[in-house]
Amino acid sequence: MNTAIFISPTSINPPSKPFFPEIIKCRTIEDLKQIHAKLIKTRQIFDPLLSAELLRISSLSNHRDLNYARQLFYHMNQPNIFSYNTIIRAFAESSNDKDDSHEGLTIFSDMLFDETVYPNRFTFPSVLKACTRTGNSYVGKQVHGLVVKLGLDEDEFVVSNLVRMYAMCGCMNAAHLLFNKRVKYDDDVNIRGNGLSGVDGLCRRRREGNVVLWNVMVDGLVRSGDLRAARDLFDKMPERSVVSWNGIIAGYAHHGQFKDAIEIFVAMQKMNVRLNYVTLVSVLPPISRVGALDLGKWLHLYAQKKGIHIDDVLGSALIDMYSKCGSIEKALQVFQRLPKKSVITWNAIISGLAIHGCAKEAIDYFSRMEEVGIQPSDVTYISILTACSHTNMVREGKLFFKHMVTVVGLEPRIEHYCCMVDLLGRNGLLREAEECILSMPMKPDDVIWKALLGACKMHGDIEMGKRVAECLMEMAPHDSGSYVALSNMYASLGNWDEVAKVRLLMKDMDIRKDPGCSWIEINGVIHEFLVEDFSHPRAKEIHLMLLEVSERLSYIGYKQDTTQVSLNVDEEEKQNALHYHSEKIAVAFGIISTSPQTPLRVVKNLRICDDCHSSIKLISKIYRRQIVVRDRKRFHHFVDGSCSCNDNW
Repeated sequence: MNTAIFISPTSINPPSKPFFPEIIKCRTIEDLKQIHAKLIKTRQIFDPLLSAELLRISSLSNHRDLNYARQLFYHMNQPNIFSYNTIIRAFAESSNDKDDSHEGLTIFSDMLFDETVYPNRFTFPSVLKACTRTGNSYVGKQVHGLVVKLGLDEDEFVVSNLVRMYAMCGCMNAAHLLFNKRVKYDDDVNIRGNGLSGVDGLCRRRREGNVVLWNVMVDGLVRSGDLRAARDLFDKMPERSVVSWNGIIAGYAHHGQFKDAIEIFVAMQKMNVRLNYVTLVSVLPPISRVGALDLGKWLHLYAQKKGIHIDDVLGSALIDMYSKCGSIEKALQVFQRLPKKSVITWNAIISGLAIHGCAKEAIDYFSRMEEVGIQPSDVTYISILTACSHTNMVREGKLFFKHMVTVVGLEPRIEHYCCMVDLLGRNGLLREAEECILSMPMKPDDVIWKALLGACKMHGDIEMGKRVAECLMEMAPHDSGSYVALSNMYASLGNWDEVAKVRLLMKDMDIRKDPGCSWIEINGVIHEFLVEDFSHPRAKEIHLMLLEVSERLSYIGYKQDTTQVSLNVDEEEKQNALHYHSEKIAVAFGIISTSPQTPLRVVKNLRICDDCHSSIKLISKIYRRQIVVRDRKRFHHFVDGSCSCNDNW
């Protein structure tokens, strides 16, 4: 029998013999329907325990069917509290959409009008979760009132879910009040000293509840953007779980504070906290961003030794980490060894190849992806268009864009148009790039205009550059990028009056240029350098190495490209300004900190300038070093005086 039959209750008493063994053996929803039909036929369906167990398996098991569970619940003779709690929880935890959470709240409302049942401490966590999912703090406050009325406002997990609801709905003042009240009220000494039986269990439950409560509050502060308060609260936690550590790491990563995320992770290791799957997924992105390859390798080895399953999500995070840390070879190894590959992992490896300038290889993997029957996603096309952009493959880029629209049937997002503008702009097709922006079906954002502005700077089109910069200044008046780009264009022409006007405008509007920053990992420790940074403990040695590098470059006839300096100063001062760019400081530190011929890997937050690019090419030859630099756009592999980008970046 493939479908269940729903009948109305009769006056016949249900049999006493239970049917649980067969229910427990269910492996699919079809098995459950067979048993359901048999229960109806034998009239055991009116046993509240049996019907409740049917509901539980159909709504909360691995082979759940929420629509089927809904029908089961609404045809129950008289749902008990267990059945109400089960169906509310099922709808509250549904991953489909907010409508399911709304239905969970509706069922809770029906429950309140059912005089045969009363909500208990197992009801409210799910109800509050539904309020959180729907973002309905108004209903949440009403539920809070009912919690107090029923005397459940001292239950650990009810309070935790109340705090979570307020925090997720943006009501941080209410969350703070509840949290502070709970912390003040909680006194383990009183619990341990009351001499009642079962105290150990009560203490354990309270401790677990308190850890959850603190985690919820820290998470709420992270979500509100108050990382300082979140960190202060995290440091004060009387007891931490792995969830506590994972949450603060993910919070720092989400808000772009990657070095802080890694520092927390290192502290977590020192506390001998056992890492889990979530830890790895949370900390790998920060490791990727700062280029901490040694730490990333250690994490990969840890996962293998501890038997942590490397699925497509963790696998793609590892591929992304190796790619962004400069080891595309290791990224390819991880990809090849994955037992199952999804569109996520294919996207990760294609993106990695793209940022390393391996356009032909990226296209090859794109073809393999289609051959094995995995349809490219919109993210796939962003990566493949980026690969084309970094290697001047204009014709191929246009063909891929057309393929995405006409063959696969994907609607281009603004990111795809941005890739096309970058591709056209890099190759000097500025008018075509501008037409691409103006013909888009959506409103251009600042990112796509910045792509065109960068192309104008690259090809010296001051007229278009000024027009685009003015558009950007109107769109994002406090973003320094457009002002700096326009100033640099004027400086390259020696038009210092216009440079002064732009700089004065920035000063009047209190707009500050993002400082150049570079990271290098030495023996597992990440070192950070800013422009003209003399704060490092080995600053004197670094300065001496920079002088040595400068002398050796001069000896072979290298002359600095001072047109990169947008300051109206004499030539010597311009040379000094170039001398202390952050990536050069990082390279100098790498040379004095490692043995000869050791490869150096540097990560920079901005695009590498022409002078640094030219000088690092020669440094790689003079010192016989492979130097890998990842800037904001792509990787540069410097070997024996040449770069993998072929001077196109």
